[in-house]
Formats: sequence, structure tokens, C-alpha cells
Amino acid sequence: MAKVEFKNIKKSFGEVDVVKHFDFTVNDGEFVVFLGPSGCGKSTTLRMLAGLESITSGDIYVGDKLINKVDAKDRDLAMVFQSYALYPHMTVYENIAFALKLKGMAKKDIDTEVRKAAKMLELEPLLDRKPKELSGGQRQRVAMGRAMVRTPKVFLFDEPLSNLDAKLRGVMREEIKQLHRELKTTTIYVTHDQIEAMTLADRIVILKDGYVAQVGTPTDVFQRPANKFVAQFIGSPSMNMLEAKLISQDQAFYIQLGENLIPLPERFKALASKNLALHLGVRPTDIHLRAQHIDHERVFPFSVKIKDKELLGASILLKTEIAGQPLTVETQAAEVNTDELKLYLDLDSIHLFDALSENSLAS
Repeated sequence: MAKVEFKNIKKSFGEVDVVKHFDFTVNDGEFVVFLGPSGCGKSTTLRMLAGLESITSGDIYVGDKLINKVDAKDRDLAMVFQSYALYPHMTVYENIAFALKLKGMAKKDIDTEVRKAAKMLELEPLLDRKPKELSGGQRQRVAMGRAMVRTPKVFLFDEPLSNLDAKLRGVMREEIKQLHRELKTTTIYVTHDQIEAMTLADRIVILKDGYVAQVGTPTDVFQRPANKFVAQFIGSPSMNMLEAKLISQDQAFYIQLGENLIPLPERFKALASKNLALHLGVRPTDIHLRAQHIDHERVFPFSVKIKDKELLGASILLKTEIAGQPLTVETQAAEVNTDELKLYLDLDSIHLFDALSENSLAS
């Protein structure tokens, strides 16, 4: 196990800057997820660590060792790819054992390590099969087993579950998390899937356009997004984002949303400035059909007409609008039996972002 340090990393392909600035330390034994949309630089950063891409500038350390010029095969890292990358002519046993054979390990020791990994990953009945005889999930477990037996300093995962169906992804997420609990190996996992990030990570690094948008625990990035991008990227369905204005009236501050004047929550008042253009963010689950579980001084009631409904099973998404802007509400399906509703906005759960910088106004 080892910590990983990225120091002022940059990566360019010709005139295109893919990773513009990346400074981050992964602690020894930590499970960190690099999360972001396509093209944000997350896989490129992982590939620079693995030695599969050169570094334009900056330094990467594994433990106390600078690895910029160390060959990929000598970095003591194990990578699991989206494409599995198994040898089709080899059995499961041979695929897992291959890296150990290259190291010159004794056959008896190889057999011990392969069978130990196969037992942990429930691959024992499949050791004599070829990859073409396996399901997608089984192939991914073989790829994980091949990485495990190398006992690397760091595990690297590059969108390993993207080719699997939704149910199998859930199973594999739990297996990867259990694997980390048992091995306690430093792990860096790249994905564009926020569910994978939220369920697996000790900390999440959210990237946008080659920069780090926010670093935090899953709870931090969900409950305290640092900017508008993170607020809308994390959470499904996405956070509602409404154009508004901060105004003062009768010696009090309000959020003006069309004709609606919403009392400014106390936690924002120290940062308030008159006539500030902002975005009001509220998650669909923080708008309620009734207010009995919320202090009435901390809710804002308003009436809407429902334009569309999307049934999700136990819950339902209501598509409506406020002040001419789209608004999504998620609530229990059994509660909705009319097209006109009175809704209650939970003021304790709203987020405010500066309209120009898009940064959060919360302290």
C-alpha cells in the first residue's frame, strides 16, 4: 500500500489542454473516485499515473518515489480496464496466473495465489473456462483477480462496470467495495456514474474541463456542493436550478423568484448583498406536498399546475414550473391524485449560487 501524490499535473495533446491543473493526494489505503463527464480529464489522469500517457508537466509520487520516468511495468500498480483485456486463448486460471509467471514465481506459489483470489471472487468453478464462455460480470471478476494476485501498491480502475447491465453493476459495486475492505489497498477508481462514486468512495474528486471542481466525501459533495456544476452533476434527478435575485425590502432580505418573495434563510444573511443576481438550487426531494414535518417558519408555500408525470415505482416525478421556469418534484406516487397542487419549499435545504462565478454562497 502507498499514498499517491499528484503535484501540479498538466497534460496537453498538441494545443489541446486536457488536464489543466491537478493537485491531489490519495492517502494510504484510501478509496478515491475520479468523477466527471466525458472529456474532463479523469481517465487521462489515471493513465498518466499508470504510465500509459506521458506527463506534460508536474510530478507524480507513489509512496516517496517519483515515478514520472519509471516504466509502466515497474510502477507496481495494477489496472482494471473497461474492456476486461483478457487473453482469449487462455483459461481463467491462466489469465489470473500470467503476471505471476512473468515474475518467475514458483508454480506452487502461483497456484496458491490464484486459488486464493478465485475463492474471494467466487471464480473457483470457472477456472478451466475460456473468456468467451463467461458472462460480462464473470470476465470483469477475472480481470480483478489478475490485478489482485500482483499485490500492487495501488489498484487502478478505469470505468470497469460500463459494459454491464444495471443489476450486475450493483452486484459488482458491492464486490469491489468488499475487496477493498479485505485488502485495504490504495484504490483510484474512474467513472462518469455518480451512483458508483457515491456508493464506493471514501472521497470523490469531481473534475470539469481539466480542473478539480470539488473534493469531498459523498455526503459533502451532495449536501454542500461548492458550485453550480457540482450541484447539478451530483444527484438524480438533477437539482432544480432557478434564476433569481437577492433583494432587500422593509429592512429584510428576500430571494425574488418572479413575483414570489422567499425569505432569505439565516445562514445566507452574512453573505447577502443588495440586488445580487443568483441561482436558487433545490433538490426535487426537498419540495413537499405537505408541511406538517417542517417548522412553518422554514417553508415557503406556492401553488402549481402539473404539466407531466413520470412514474418511477414507489415515487413519481412531477414536472411543473415556478415563475416561468421548469421545476421537478419527487414525491411518493400514492400522494398525487390531482393536476393542481400546493407545494412547500424547505428553506433549510435550498442552495444559492452567485450567477456570475457560479460558486456557492453558503459559508
